[in-house]
Amino acid sequence: MAELPPVPTRVPGPLVRAVLDASDALLRLERRLLVLSMGLLVALILLNVVTRYSGMPLYWVDEASVYAVVWLTFIGASAMTRLRLDFAVSLLTDQLGPRAAHAAKLAASAGVLCFALALLAMCWLWMDPVGLARAGFDAKEYAAESFNFLYTERTQTLEWPVWVLQLIMPIFALCMSLHALANLLEDARLAPRRAHPAFQADNPDAVN
Repeated sequence: MAELPPVPTRVPGPLVRAVLDASDALLRLERRLLVLSMGLLVALILLNVVTRYSGMPLYWVDEASVYAVVWLTFIGASAMTRLRLDFAVSLLTDQLGPRAAHAAKLAASAGVLCFALALLAMCWLWMDPVGLARAGFDAKEYAAESFNFLYTERTQTLEWPVWVLQLIMPIFALCMSLHALANLLEDARLAPRRAHPAFQADNPDAVN
């Protein structure tokens, strides 16, 4: 089957360009946060090893390491969405023609966006900031009315509020929504596909 000629990409409008610029700025921030998170995780692991061998273990280090991994995972997953490094099964699309493959790619990008928006809506219902404000930001009163004990729970060893650590969920959903929208705009040929050389510095042969 002869391939179709490439469809020229439109000159992006100001709104499309604003979305792409915001996504790229967020991606640069996520890159810095990934470096800091990995450095923090290594420091916590080394601290755990030293204190255990010295006979003075710090039990909060284990819990801090777990939450560092959780935040690192979600930040990395958001960045991977924009870099299009998430998993894909191409067994079907490899057999399609150019038009059908492009339509499948658009559907996949739209599906990622729908998932991110659904997760964001779920986080809104779960954390219920409106209900908390209605209770005067009194965590105990809110828990008594809603049976949602998110704002009264604390971690076992760190004694940190659980809701602070679980903020990564709505943050991830919001960041993923922005990245997914940027990818969808590029796949719809409303803007040229952007490269991100900062993430390819160690792998110059990588294709974005």
